[in-house]
Amino acid sequence: MKNPPLHRYATRPGLYFTDDGGADAVVRSETADHIWLCVYEPIDRPSAFYNEAVRLFKGSPVPWTQEVRLFPVCSRIIESLYVRETLFAMSGPNYGLWYVHLPKAWDGMRYAYRVDGPWNPTHDVRFNPYKILLDPYGKGIDGNMKLDPSAFSYACDIDNGIVHGQPDGEMSTLDSLGSMPVSVAIDDRDTNKHEGEPSHPHVPWSKTVIYELHVKGFTANAPWLPQELRGTYAGLAHPATLSYLQTLGVTSIELLPIQAKQDELFLQQRGRHNYWGYSTLGYFSPEPSYATEAAQRSGPRAVRQEVIDMVRALHEAGFEVIMDVVYNHTCEGGIDGPTVCWRGLDELSYYRHQHNNPGRLEDTTGCGNTLDFTNTHVITFAIDSLRYWAKRIGVDGFRFDLAASLARLDGDFTKHHPFLYALRSDMLLGNLKLIMEPWDVGYQGWRTGQFGMPFGEWNDAFRNAVRQFWLTDPVERPGNGETGMQEMATRLCGSADLFATEPGRGAPSSINFISCHDGFTTADLTAYARKHNEDNGEDNNDGSNVNYSVNFGHEGPSDDPAINQHRERATLNLLGTLLLSLGTPMLQAGDEFGNSQQGNNNAYCQDNDITWLQWDWMDSTGKNSQLRIFESVSRLISARKSLSLFHTEDFYTRLTQIGLFKQSSRVQWFLPDGNAPVDRDWSNPTTRRFAMRLIARNSADLLIIINGDAGDRSFRLPADSSWQTVWSSAQAEGIEPAPGTKVSVAQHSPDMNWMAMRLTRHPLSDVIAQVQNTPHDSTSVMTPPVPSVIAQADAAEQLRAPHQGVPADARAQTGAMAGTSADATGNTAPGTSSRNTAKSATQHHNNHDDAKPEQESWMVPEYSITLMQQIKPKNQAD
Repeated sequence: MKNPPLHRYATRPGLYFTDDGGADAVVRSETADHIWLCVYEPIDRPSAFYNEAVRLFKGSPVPWTQEVRLFPVCSRIIESLYVRETLFAMSGPNYGLWYVHLPKAWDGMRYAYRVDGPWNPTHDVRFNPYKILLDPYGKGIDGNMKLDPSAFSYACDIDNGIVHGQPDGEMSTLDSLGSMPVSVAIDDRDTNKHEGEPSHPHVPWSKTVIYELHVKGFTANAPWLPQELRGTYAGLAHPATLSYLQTLGVTSIELLPIQAKQDELFLQQRGRHNYWGYSTLGYFSPEPSYATEAAQRSGPRAVRQEVIDMVRALHEAGFEVIMDVVYNHTCEGGIDGPTVCWRGLDELSYYRHQHNNPGRLEDTTGCGNTLDFTNTHVITFAIDSLRYWAKRIGVDGFRFDLAASLARLDGDFTKHHPFLYALRSDMLLGNLKLIMEPWDVGYQGWRTGQFGMPFGEWNDAFRNAVRQFWLTDPVERPGNGETGMQEMATRLCGSADLFATEPGRGAPSSINFISCHDGFTTADLTAYARKHNEDNGEDNNDGSNVNYSVNFGHEGPSDDPAINQHRERATLNLLGTLLLSLGTPMLQAGDEFGNSQQGNNNAYCQDNDITWLQWDWMDSTGKNSQLRIFESVSRLISARKSLSLFHTEDFYTRLTQIGLFKQSSRVQWFLPDGNAPVDRDWSNPTTRRFAMRLIARNSADLLIIINGDAGDRSFRLPADSSWQTVWSSAQAEGIEPAPGTKVSVAQHSPDMNWMAMRLTRHPLSDVIAQVQNTPHDSTSVMTPPVPSVIAQADAAEQLRAPHQGVPADARAQTGAMAGTSADATGNTAPGTSSRNTAKSATQHHNNHDDAKPEQESWMVPEYSITLMQQIKPKNQAD
């Protein structure tokens, strides 16, 4: 049976090619009076609609915006643009949808909509047929907005780049064609379009290491790329780029927005650009400026194909692709902004409005408008867009910007919002990685941990606590800090106080991070005590003033070796804590080698060397600070990925099915003297030296030692086994913990930059060939030989350090903690049987060996975090 014409039954907007050589166009507007689909053709080519269209001429006594109502199809010629516009009257509204069938349509066809209706700004009704509007479902976009009076629905002038006019005043009668972008049709009927796609990596949450990067900024200065690939999707897909990412060891690439963007009005008035991309122009269209010039010349289909090829290349290299998406607001801004799409189609339906003033938009985003996710059709629009990127482009997940705005009903946040249910219940989207930025700028906008399953959420509490512990507390408030053992233990254990919100929700739901695109880089946290955003043109008033950053005695770059040593150690302390905590770590691109943004903590408008990663450290033939940090971070990521104790889907303290805390025997806490902390230790913010033991089921235990104070300190390690150092934040300086009374000088590889040597000695083709032949579980052919961190008992002996002695027998230690409440660290209330329970668990742990060795004292460097592993893992069940 042949399907009936689509336009009679369509429930989804969009442009759909049909078998008769035409297309069905569907668009939503619940309050418009008239809508036209407009097709654009060059004058020097014959029109595809010559026989159907009635031509309109200049000089008619009736304005053309009224004359078009007289004919179902008409055309007009705009000589100044050398273009023919053919307008097709659409029928509707039918349940809010308008339809038309084009007798002819082709791939690459330029088109837009015009909408007519009332002009009543006091009620936020702003229909204007003089403005062309993008198709909200358009898969391609051509052109950019020009700062011109015709771009605005209201009458205005522009003087010295500044718009002067009243949004509530008269309607503009200037035609916006030529000043605004248009949509481009892409024929997606090819049934073979998914052939040859590589399988998706499907990295489990518990093994995920996220890497946040900007497509352009990551490769704009990349020395391994030819000039034409720098700053492009193709540059990110280049084999040498993929090899670098494999060398680092991350698993999932989180891309800053790659949906088509448009600069906000205030930036256009200043002659600046939105570099980050959080100003969406098209939710189905990729940003064309990140494509190669060749793809841009070929058109939107080629641009989209470059994006698809990038995703496929990342998949082939073993990486997931997560997209940062912005569904909380659009690029149209406030009521004084341009009319691009949604405002002209149906502003009342698309945007939230103030209850007591319907002519004004509600703004919980700080960007002038907020999409109305109480409207079912807005939710449908967002879901359709997400499914398109997941199915057609192939991405593996999404990070939702200012997600609290997407979950507000009648202004109030709820985890039971229909949009969240739509994401959970969708058979495609519900199985992807879905990450929420759990706040916005609206009333009660901070919602960390409150989205529930299956969502991951950025954990700002982790960020703040770790920054305070390693930076501001020891530097600005020595001996009187705010963040002590209790807070740090909670964050190390996955922040169950925030995320153990329901049975089954585990530590991976906490997306831990030290820095991200929005704020200081990790290196700048150690070099700038205050922000330096003067280049943004806002008199340094933009960006957060609360950063928990320090400069170690000198603001900005320093030639003082001591200062630089402090900064390098602090950087590795921050990143080490990130990668040694339960939860899902997220690393900002460039932090792995100490990239700087010159103290700018809000570089959203800096499309230049401030934000583009600087790779000149690769040119040095000798080891430098950047390479030392890179090697240290890469080594720790490899260790994390290889150790099963970090792959837990649970909290060490978790909720039972009836909502009560269930204590775990898999974590124990020690003070430097080897004793378990008591209540006063947990509540004392000056307790900055402690050890955390993670107890394995069938492999080696791990010990995380934190010395958060000045001066090397002796730690008495658990007595039931001997230990070896796997990683320490001091190793990059040639120092590491050692048994006895002094720290040890670590073994070093030759003092050369192996990255520079490799790039110099081998052409990229050789590197590519080697990478392609490297097994997937290897980091890269460029990685220098590093002993693997193992979790199996039979391989543990390979990691024994030459300087370590054999421990003697001694008494057993009960390392259980006695805390103040049943919280994220595994504590239970004092006065209960928790001490006995923990002691029993420790005795069970110790009983594995008939002979109990003495406690071994290790000297641990000042201000450091260290990961140690049991040399002889036991075989026991938890």
